[in-house]
Amino acid sequence: MSEIHNALAQRILILDGAMGTMLQRHNFTEEDFRGERFKDFPHPLKGNNDLLSLTQPEAIKDVHRQYFAAGADIVETNTFSGTTIGMADYHMEDLVYELNYESARLAKEVANEFTTANPDKPRFVAGSIGPTNRTASMSPDVNDPGYRAVTFDDLRIAYKEQVNALIDGGCDILLVETIFDTLNAKAALFAIEEVKDERNLDIPIMVSGTITDASGRTLSGQTVEAFLISISHIPLLSVGFNCALGADQLKPYLRRLAHNTQFSVSAHPNAGLPNAFGQYDQTPEEMQALIREYLNDNLINIIGGCCGTTPEHIRLIAEVAAEYEPRRLLVVG
Repeated sequence: MSEIHNALAQRILILDGAMGTMLQRHNFTEEDFRGERFKDFPHPLKGNNDLLSLTQPEAIKDVHRQYFAAGADIVETNTFSGTTIGMADYHMEDLVYELNYESARLAKEVANEFTTANPDKPRFVAGSIGPTNRTASMSPDVNDPGYRAVTFDDLRIAYKEQVNALIDGGCDILLVETIFDTLNAKAALFAIEEVKDERNLDIPIMVSGTITDASGRTLSGQTVEAFLISISHIPLLSVGFNCALGADQLKPYLRRLAHNTQFSVSAHPNAGLPNAFGQYDQTPEEMQALIREYLNDNLINIIGGCCGTTPEHIRLIAEVAAEYEPRRLLVVG
């Protein structure tokens, strides 16, 4: 049994909170994003958070450090947009391997600090694999429903480069997250399986989808159950949901998931729903009370936060999770 499986069997594991929310506090300028290395780059770079792993590495390490100090068992790498498809917006496709490798290395360095200080609580790094900004299932052109802005193979190739770099950088887990189109996710999972075969290694995989609205479906139209069936052919460490909804709105979908899967269940909801200014107002105390409901209903094995969450949210989530046993896994067959 791997270290992460062993930890999961013993307790509810805590995932970190939002990276973007923490980075926004720095109010980084265009010059900060560029650093010395990219000061003459011919295109705007502000907003490319993944690039900060190269130009502001201490800021990235500080975010990881704050989440581990708050009680996180797992932090995510700063690689949400780290594919050639995502980096095309910034004309930085050539940097993808380095961005992912360095992001994983930074996170692992901080994880090792905390594990060394407290060997009884090993800390882990999850390589964040985002959905890209394109969808393989739907046309972006309402006048041409057959058109696709990206193919399955385009996605597979892009994800494969990201996965290799994340593993080389030291990730313990791969997290395919914020899935709005399951076909995109299947390309990522296919790429991961190819890499595992080629490198003759096994690495735990977490999958986290996104229910986009009150219809209870992903953006590409799948229900909770359909999403689960679509990705359950691969042995996963966990399956869950994140983003789009707050803990309150996410609960009914999480319940349906927990009652239908033999995998561990994860959740990292937003700090409520965004206000008129796109900001998240839910306090750590309010979120803690909602997460307690998950725990009372035995829904969760891994819990953290997404948009709007901070180390204080994670600290209170970790505090309440410590009072409960992890969700018991279903026996199927």
